[in-house]
Amino acid sequence: MELENATASLSLSPSSSTSPSSSAQPPYALGWDRQLMLIDVPDMAVDGVTLLICLCGLVGNGAVLWLLGCRIRRNPITVYILNLAVADFTFLLFMLTSALLYILDNLSCSTFPVFEYLKSFLLPLLLTHNIGMYLLTAISIERCVSVLCPLWYRCHRPQHLSAVVCALLWALSITVIAAVAFLCLSHQHEQCRLALISMYALNFAVFAPSMVISSTLLFIKVQCGSQRRQPRRLYIVIFLTVLFFLLFMVPLSIWNFLQHFSYMLGQSQVVFLLGCINSSINPFIYFLVGSCRRRCSLVSLQVAFRRVFEETGVTVISS
Repeated sequence: MELENATASLSLSPSSSTSPSSSAQPPYALGWDRQLMLIDVPDMAVDGVTLLICLCGLVGNGAVLWLLGCRIRRNPITVYILNLAVADFTFLLFMLTSALLYILDNLSCSTFPVFEYLKSFLLPLLLTHNIGMYLLTAISIERCVSVLCPLWYRCHRPQHLSAVVCALLWALSITVIAAVAFLCLSHQHEQCRLALISMYALNFAVFAPSMVISSTLLFIKVQCGSQRRQPRRLYIVIFLTVLFFLLFMVPLSIWNFLQHFSYMLGQSQVVFLLGCINSSINPFIYFLVGSCRRRCSLVSLQVAFRRVFEETGVTVISS
């Protein structure tokens, strides 16, 4: 809805309808009506939904961190899932703050430098977005290798491979974002654009195809295989997590990439809302796949997570 339509529906002050002199006044002279006239209702609605989703996602990812960190035995997959939950939790925390600032800016009568604060959130959001993609790629590749080369995986997989890979991926993501921050904040525009293009090329040409190919191979192998001891719940979780990442988080990357070439594709709040949905949905995927119609409680939540991440065939080597 356009701003004019929104303001027309919100102008319900009695003074504007009963007094001819007041109706002749401009909108900005009507006190409370002025604030209503300045509120962008569609943006406020999107920000409100974003706020609620972020709160749910923070609770869900907090439960993942608590259960996998303290209540469930550590194995190669839970190391990746823990790091993914940290990235999602951080992304949602910054998005929650951003949504609150947007809402306060819309409701406030005074000018509030919201965009000055939001600029400092962009780089952490990019960092957590990238590390989420990198971790999903690592999970997909590792499980694909475990299915295609089960003997090597059981006998020759390094013991602390998961922890080492997560540390390297975090280091890679931090290094990429640090380079982008240095070049962009120092106003080196050409080098900044080149760094951003290089970052998105790394994401779209290396990690995204690897994630899609390995997840597809894993799905085909599991569907066509005859092994009964395969951890099917875990593979369903991986497939759904990758699918929702492609549906909800990749549009944010594409939108952000096209902004650097002056392409305007819709409202930024929508693509960031999709990113929040992606970061919030993973804990619910873990629970729904592992619950099998159990009653929703703290005990059944822990049982559901154990059924997914301690399923037969997952814990082959401690990490």
